[in-house]
Amino acid sequence: MGRINYSSGAKWEDIVGYSRAVKIGNTIEVTGTVAVDENNNLVGGNSAYEQTRFIIQKIESVLQKAGVSLKDVIRTRMFVTDISQWEEFGKAHGEFFKDIRPCTSMIEVKGLIAPEYLIEIEATAIVN
Repeated sequence: MGRINYSSGAKWEDIVGYSRAVKIGNTIEVTGTVAVDENNNLVGGNSAYEQTRFIIQKIESVLQKAGVSLKDVIRTRMFVTDISQWEEFGKAHGEFFKDIRPCTSMIEVKGLIAPEYLIEIEATAIVN
């Protein structure tokens, strides 16, 4: 089984030593993803909903590079800094996954790598 690493060019990839996604066999793991664009600028401001939408679109983009789509996602993990905003995070997640229905978790954490990030999402996809 070969291994393919997908990079986004994020400044943290070289510092920490990780990839945006890794594909081995028929499994693709997408690393924790926050709402920053290709220039490392925050997207979505202080909106839990907008940050979540952007992150899922970013995950969708790397999955497409790996030859799959959101339909192939079997699990998402949402790490949020304020669980009281669960409905906003959930609304955005549901817009993409309401018919796919992957397993998911929403876990409140003390903080993420920068205080402006309200949510970080990981995903697992299986190639059929």
